[in-house]
Amino acid sequence: MSKDAREWVWENSASRGNARLVMLSIADRIPDEQCLAWASLSSLMKRTNASRNAVRGALVALAEAGELEVLDDLDGPQHSTVYRLPRAAAWLAKVAAAREDDPEAYVEPLAESDPVPELDVERLRKHGIWPKTGSESDPRRQNLTGSDPDPARQNPTPPRVRSGPLPGSDSDPQNRSEPKVNRKYSSSGTADLSLAGDWRVDDASLSWAQQQGHLARLGEHGLQAADAKWRHHRGAWSARPSAAWADDWRAWIAREHSPTPQRPNLYALPGGTPVPQAGMTRTDAHMAALLAALEEPTETE
Repeated sequence: MSKDAREWVWENSASRGNARLVMLSIADRIPDEQCLAWASLSSLMKRTNASRNAVRGALVALAEAGELEVLDDLDGPQHSTVYRLPRAAAWLAKVAAAREDDPEAYVEPLAESDPVPELDVERLRKHGIWPKTGSESDPRRQNLTGSDPDPARQNPTPPRVRSGPLPGSDSDPQNRSEPKVNRKYSSSGTADLSLAGDWRVDDASLSWAQQQGHLARLGEHGLQAADAKWRHHRGAWSARPSAAWADDWRAWIAREHSPTPQRPNLYALPGGTPVPQAGMTRTDAHMAALLAALEEPTETE
């Protein structure tokens, strides 16, 4: 069924650039004629080779064009977002109805008046898509643009921000290897999400570092260096709640090694003057020590 959905995108979608790649990535995951699929933001980023902001912008543009819906009353595996291609679903329903008696019958092009089929939520369960707790069986779709909604087809809200899991393989339209998320923080409010570079060490984390002896072990400069190293390694991670960054930062600091004292210089010129190490190889240092010894006066001179 994903083949039919992809064909509709190729032949009928008005999307371009990143938006078209996002549409094709979602269509590739569609398991049946209802044209629903679940996907995380990070998996769409990997499939399209686009940035987070580019994928988000594409999703909003597709929603405003009426080619994509975000079903906020449904959840995919690991609480991933559920999308629908409403016009593709309407087209497949129209083709099925027209060719029920004659498989070779001509099908008129899709019109705006052609209805989008109602969802059969029970059939979606076998694909890992479930209604959210407390939601109705037929999910309501929210309007993204703020205009008066069309009863037959409404625009969705922008996709929700989630923590960045690592995507699995892309071989199956509904891949069971879809990335896992940090369940401890996945249900927390999205308003607290931030990138590692924007997160600031809170007072609780500083008190923890002092109480656990890490501040005394690393020193103030060592702690700052460990913090800078942590931000460098977490710079590519997706947004997370502050509590998640705090836990990860503490674990990093706890594993950080204490600064190693500088080793003494093993080579010195006569008179106690150390051989400068900057720019000198081990061979150069040996040679400098040998030349200094040859120039030292002896008792026979």
